[in-house]
Amino acid sequence: MPRALITGITGQDGGYLTELLRGKGYDVVGLVRARSQAVIPAGIATVEGDLADTGSLRAAVLDTAPDELYHLAAPTFVPASWKDPAGTLALVAGATAALLQATREIDGGVRTLVANSGEIFGAAKVSPQNEDTPMRPRSPYGVAKLAAYGLVDTLRHKHGMHASSAIAYNHESPRRPERFLPRKVAKAAAAIKLGLQQEVSLGDLDAVRDWSHARDVVRGYWLMLQQDEPGDYILAGGVGRTVGELVDAAFGCVGLDPAGHVRVDQKLVRPAERTPPVGDIARARERLGWQPETSFQAMIEEMVQADLAALGTAA
Repeated sequence: MPRALITGITGQDGGYLTELLRGKGYDVVGLVRARSQAVIPAGIATVEGDLADTGSLRAAVLDTAPDELYHLAAPTFVPASWKDPAGTLALVAGATAALLQATREIDGGVRTLVANSGEIFGAAKVSPQNEDTPMRPRSPYGVAKLAAYGLVDTLRHKHGMHASSAIAYNHESPRRPERFLPRKVAKAAAAIKLGLQQEVSLGDLDAVRDWSHARDVVRGYWLMLQQDEPGDYILAGGVGRTVGELVDAAFGCVGLDPAGHVRVDQKLVRPAERTPPVGDIARARERLGWQPETSFQAMIEEMVQADLAALGTAA
């Protein structure tokens, strides 16, 4: 029975990955902070560790001695990185370095997956972006993720480690926190349908994102560690869609016209990207046999239905 250690096991990706690995017969161990109140699935062992405490990360890896390490834990809300760039860099790059170093102390080695982000491309001059596109991050979060990406690449070549970076674009599900746009829109559509609110305030409706389902992305994580050779892969939907299209899809699920319910708040409008952030998934398709299985429409439908059920029960 292979053993997997997952950092960020209580997050969206961690939950879906846990379900995937358990279905494949893995012994799953989750890294959790001391005195964490997060709910852990029954039957999942835990080990304590904190991204800000590199010693605890090393101890977690050595105590667990996993066959596979999935490093998913990190700050995930990009705007928050502007408030604490130094802290973001430490929690993302510093923790990644500590974990990678610890895996080298395990006899037989550890196959390691580091979850990265399409934010590393930032102000890229081309769209869609592929794994060879020059990286020009535009936020402290993107800079920190680029540092982690560089560490994986550098240590992999220096020490022959089986370490890989998954460059994931926006991926969503009903488990996504409400501060993220797709979940905000899905919940608003459900609430308006149920008469619990009248409108929702959004930013630029023409902004483009590449959205896919988290369930598909974590399947890509697993496939990456099953390869004989490590490598870096973009995991995305491969299609750019506007916020307006997202709104239309969500409100369409409940049979409502978004006109009259959606208000553009200029305070929420951010500077437009020079090029749309869209991922080219050709390498993942060709080498991993991976591609999204859940359509954009089906993903939004799942999110809206989950919010209808939750809000209806609460009401």
